[in-house]
Amino acid sequence: MFLLYFAIIILVPLFAQMKVKSAYKKYSKVSASSRMSGAEAARRILDSNGLYNVTVEETRGVLSDHYDPRSKTVRLSSDNYHGHSVAGVAIAAHEVGHAIQDQQNYSPLRLRHTLVPVANIGSNFSWILIIIGMLAGLSNFVLLGILFMAAAVVFQIVTLPVEYNASSRAMDQVVSLGVIRNDEERETKKVLNAAALTYVAAALVAVLELLRLVLIYTGMARNDE
Repeated sequence: MFLLYFAIIILVPLFAQMKVKSAYKKYSKVSASSRMSGAEAARRILDSNGLYNVTVEETRGVLSDHYDPRSKTVRLSSDNYHGHSVAGVAIAAHEVGHAIQDQQNYSPLRLRHTLVPVANIGSNFSWILIIIGMLAGLSNFVLLGILFMAAAVVFQIVTLPVEYNASSRAMDQVVSLGVIRNDEERETKKVLNAAALTYVAAALVAVLELLRLVLIYTGMARNDE
């Protein structure tokens, strides 16, 4: 049973990462028929939604693309910023999808922003408390660690609708604005779905780990009685 559990928490994220890298590698070599770069696509979608105050910047790294709600900035990795590929356009549109969510006060996005500090604390301190509790046989420490970890798990779960909604918005925008043609929709969806799979894998692993720790705590609490 434990072997199956560890196989799941190791292999599922690896599979998700492989899908992302495979889809990105494949479709980063396929030029978008509009010949728009990721930066140009992002700018067009932003302007068409009245988001003139949101800037588009180049950032270092590979697949380091993200939207920063504090500075109202869409940051695209160099290949996606300058490139004219289907993959680059899809990722740029996805990040703009978050900017549109921000503009419209999309409630799951607001909830995720609220959970960020709590999730960071939970990720950093939960294991310290759990390990101390397990080594010292202190079930209350384990329980406290589980509560901290639960906050991080909630963050992972809330992230799912945020990411899928951003991808849905991205598809609507690139199609309606002519950034991609009809025959490119399938390729664009493959890139977006592969990226979303990483969040599903992270949420699944987080939930499984939380359940395992709950079972450990239940056994410790039973022994304390």
